[in-house]
Amino acid sequence: MGIFSILEEQCVFPKATDATFKAALYDNHLGKSSNFLKPKGSKGKGPEAHFELVHYAGTVGYNITGWLEKNKDPLNETVVGLFQKSSLGLLALLFKEEEAPTGSKKQKRGSSFMTVSNFYREQLNKLMATLHSTSPHFVRCIVPNEFKQSGVVDAHLIMHQLACNGVLEGIRICRKGFPNRLQYPEFKQRYQVLNPSVISHGFVDNKKASELLLGGIDLDVNEYKIGHTKVFFRAGVLAKLEDMRDERLAKIMTMLQSRLRGFLMRVEFKKMLERR
Repeated sequence: MGIFSILEEQCVFPKATDATFKAALYDNHLGKSSNFLKPKGSKGKGPEAHFELVHYAGTVGYNITGWLEKNKDPLNETVVGLFQKSSLGLLALLFKEEEAPTGSKKQKRGSSFMTVSNFYREQLNKLMATLHSTSPHFVRCIVPNEFKQSGVVDAHLIMHQLACNGVLEGIRICRKGFPNRLQYPEFKQRYQVLNPSVISHGFVDNKKASELLLGGIDLDVNEYKIGHTKVFFRAGVLAKLEDMRDERLAKIMTMLQSRLRGFLMRVEFKKMLERR
């Protein structure tokens, strides 16, 4: 029996407690499954673990305090019925799914009562059916802290998850390669303003013009590579080029504004002299 099945079974027993649930888990899995371990001791982070599971990304401890009560999730039928008939649309919508999920009151008290874990497994099966019918790229979840508190970030925990998920390795590989690329006409049109003097008037070879342009600006030769149809850049180089372009455009606009203001002021000064 799996952990969820044992949890369902314990919820049916009238005198079941967290201790009996823990004993059932140990009887079924301790020493029989390599993924189920007895905790070695509290590490000082979060509540005490009652058992540990070996996942692909590491060993995770679980505290089962209150699992049986949370799994039953008892709701008074009369209260649920009132909520379903509420004039508040949101409240009625929240309790719409609870409308007679298992039939009569007698059935609800029996083994067919829909527990949280049972409902979760149904949702999980629907999710897996949806995923198998589509072509997803990836789904990645990062747990910010072990206390389920908003705004609390455990940097070491997040870095550990990123390392186990392979995100950091992907970033390292990305930074070693040339992830950013631009077609030669697009690169010439956008960044010609950085050093227009290196490209002669009427020059049409975009590849040669891009080579001259890259050689004429303050850019390390190891940060880019010239391809057949594209120029390739290391991570972060395009952002550096964008900053240089913004700075250059700011200088051009400042110079243009100063000359226009000077011209307009000279016209105004000439009128002032004529009036005098």
